[in-house]
Amino acid sequence: MNERDEVIANLGGAGVLDAVRWAYMSGTARALEVYSEADGHDATLLGILRHTLLRDRLDRVFACGKYAPAPDAETDGALDVLYAELSDRDVASMPTLAPGLVVRSDLNHSPGWVWERTRFLLAAFVVGELDRMSWPRKSRTKQRVARQLASDSNQLSLLDGIADEEIDGFAAALEAAHELDMRTFVVAHSLDPWTGRGELVLGRARLNTGGGPAWHWHHDLLSDSPAGGGRRGEDSPAPSGPNTVPDATVRLRSKPATRPGNQAGGVQ
Repeated sequence: MNERDEVIANLGGAGVLDAVRWAYMSGTARALEVYSEADGHDATLLGILRHTLLRDRLDRVFACGKYAPAPDAETDGALDVLYAELSDRDVASMPTLAPGLVVRSDLNHSPGWVWERTRFLLAAFVVGELDRMSWPRKSRTKQRVARQLASDSNQLSLLDGIADEEIDGFAAALEAAHELDMRTFVVAHSLDPWTGRGELVLGRARLNTGGGPAWHWHHDLLSDSPAGGGRRGEDSPAPSGPNTVPDATVRLRSKPATRPGNQAGGVQ
């Protein structure tokens, strides 16, 4: 099994991918409700709003931060905080995961979440530009993540002809220079405010200095078959497998004839 299949199978089986999908669908639907060009909003504001809401929804579904249940808290009060400002659809479809299954683990102030020894960070991109993302233009943290070699990568094949011991020494030095505390992937997301079209993937970023592919691999999280979620409460059972959510309803907008520079790339 290659790295992609292993990561997708493990995170999918734990219900993590369903939770990420729910967070994206909930956050983008809310962002589109709030967004109003007539009120002076622009693509930059929409990108920041989408990123902020996605981060908030991930904390909710994983019970992190202010959404972590306190030992002495009343169930009704905790649920009031958890469900605040969520639509009935969001509440009904939110996957039920055991608190502590996924924990918040930021990397150099970049929001991150960890399941076992697998972390993922967030990155925004312009619709249709997934495979042309330029990691050298992203933050230093994202560049560091993109420098990681996939476990089944053959990048060192460029060193064919060099003695094995020299290759081993080079690989060890390269790994030590950019080693992270755990393997780290990227959840990349986009949204077109006019059509409601969005993209959401989990993948292994590739530092494409000088061009080339932006990913060692990535997996489309919106292509997976959705199913129902479940309300939380005292009698909610621990998750026994993945829960998926239905697509969120979005509003189509009339696109102006000319909109120079209106690309909702969002936060890097």
